Amino acid sequence: MAEHRSNGNVNLKTFDAHVPEIKFTKLFIDGEFVDSVKGRTFETKDPRNGQVVARVAEGDEEDVDLAVIAARRAFDHGPWPRMPGYQRGRIMSKFADLIEENIDELAALDTIDAGKLFSVGKARDIPNAAMLLRYYAGAVDKIHGEVLKMSRELHGYTLREPVGVIGHIIPWNFPTGVFFMKVAPTLAAGCTMIVKPAEQTPLSALFYAHLAKKAGVPDGVINVVTGFGPTAGAAISSHMDIDMVSFTGSTKVGHMVMQAAATSNLKQVSLELGGKSPLIVFDDADLDTATDLALTGILYNKGEVCVAGSRVYVQEAIYEEFEKKLVAKAKAWPVGDPFDPNVRQGPQEDNVIVKDEIFGPVMSLMKFKTMEEVIKRANDTRYGLAAGILTKNIDLANTVSRSIRAGMIWINCYLAVDNDCPYGGYKMSGFGKDLGLDALHKYLHVKSIVTPIYNSPWL
Repeated sequence: MAEHRSNGNVNLKTFDAHVPEIKFTKLFIDGEFVDSVKGRTFETKDPRNGQVVARVAEGDEEDVDLAVIAARRAFDHGPWPRMPGYQRGRIMSKFADLIEENIDELAALDTIDAGKLFSVGKARDIPNAAMLLRYYAGAVDKIHGEVLKMSRELHGYTLREPVGVIGHIIPWNFPTGVFFMKVAPTLAAGCTMIVKPAEQTPLSALFYAHLAKKAGVPDGVINVVTGFGPTAGAAISSHMDIDMVSFTGSTKVGHMVMQAAATSNLKQVSLELGGKSPLIVFDDADLDTATDLALTGILYNKGEVCVAGSRVYVQEAIYEEFEKKLVAKAKAWPVGDPFDPNVRQGPQEDNVIVKDEIFGPVMSLMKFKTMEEVIKRANDTRYGLAAGILTKNIDLANTVSRSIRAGMIWINCYLAVDNDCPYGGYKMSGFGKDLGLDALHKYLHVKSIVTPIYNSPWL
């Protein structure tokens, strides 16, 4: 083990025995790993020590074009959209099996790429990816339209059909989690795709592409183009032959993605953007539970979470005691090497601190008097991603949860995300849901088909 100091001046121990061999560093296009057209590469670094882990192919507009051609061909002429649902589901289940067979290596890749806790990746992030694939695999043969009760002498029904070629742009904070939040329902819907992982965390996405091919996903269905936002990301957002773009990241970049989509082919857009989520603690809440949730809500994943509870409002009668308990617990929060099983927070990645969303472990702790006051303050933000309410009073919980303008409300819990629970925001936190059947339906068009009933008098 080697010792060094991180960006946050925390003494870290590097558990080098866990560092895996980097097997996949090229673009994955049409079922093959290939160099970028221009032959460029970029460095990906271990955030524990800043050392270069690998050089990864740098894709740009020309590479996106090739990936789109492959995805377009796979959608327009390939077997995936035409395959019986149960057969797609079997391949997705095999994909999940292969992920579980490679849990240690995949968790290690996200640790050396993103500084994520190895223990959490192994116990949660990677297994959840397999679970998410199986969740949507169970839905693929249950994609149905409806028979319509028409008001005239007509017979009508609807079909749900795959949208087409999807462009996914994913962030660096959850390289595996967000990859499968997007890829799994897209596969289930019968779409094909181009995935651009964040330039900071490209390694696991390339490994997943390898596993997808091994599982039997046809060539061209999943294409991974590693590279930078202003080049590869922009090319995806503006590409005339991509039918939909799904982006998770900052609100600022979300504006750019939406503008590019609108000025090209008016492609559909799904955006999961920033947040400034409130956690409201009423004076009847259990203080130990409340302080644990508040701390986890802002420190989990180093605070690099869109739904981090960055604004904590505590009712004035318990504010001082809450503050003391919170500070004591924060001081005991172990920071260090993310491979160390006793550590709860790895090294912080560099980011620009802005006034609205810090995207780091920084909490604003404030007191309030009344329910009406805290509802107004909780809603006084451009964002509307999530909120938490801690109280034993069911009337308070119901009133406040219905009054806050946010896409996800947690009552007496926080960061409680489930595969079956739609996830997405209001206002400038974006639109379109990930997870749940809502995410599957997002990648499906509804087509209406109408025929006259024989000898109908209105003809």
